[in-house]
Amino acid sequence: MNKYFTLQIAGLERNLPVCPLNEKLSIAAFILFGDVELTVACARELLKLAPEHDIMITAESKGIPLIHEMAKQSGTNTYIVARKGLKVYMPNPVQVEVNSITTKKTQKLYLGEYETNLLRDKRVLIVDDVISTGESLKALEALVKKAGGIIVGKMSVLAEGDASTRTDIQFLAPLPLLDQNGEPIPLK
Repeated sequence: MNKYFTLQIAGLERNLPVCPLNEKLSIAAFILFGDVELTVACARELLKLAPEHDIMITAESKGIPLIHEMAKQSGTNTYIVARKGLKVYMPNPVQVEVNSITTKKTQKLYLGEYETNLLRDKRVLIVDDVISTGESLKALEALVKKAGGIIVGKMSVLAEGDASTRTDIQFLAPLPLLDQNGEPIPLK
């Protein structure tokens, strides 16, 4: 079995660990945490594709370094993170449920009143590190709509598996799903 999948992204090469999901299916783990060079490069390339927007949103947690760097590079002082847990400093929250391919149970995403006020009537860019099944993306879309925001774009660094055939998202590179040996599974 291959231990790594080699990926070319934003002018850089990375060896992603191959992680089995079950007896037949594996994924290549794309983690921006701790990789400053890759985060900066991906943020730069995504901003080149980004439509006009007023504010950006991502889900906690792997998208945080990316959206932070995108905000920094674009000169924006504010971005929103949909939280996985309700905090005492989040009055009048809105919530949605999400089932992600990398999480074994149903999760909830929350926005507090402060965040919903920031989104209301604003052009919102949804940002994520990887879009695979699209469940996290759907949850973010639902949160933005509940808050009264206007979605102007959806983007990620990678589109995994069938997500790479979607026409409603922008991404930097496709990421194949892998078989039990760590080999790419062709799209159907």
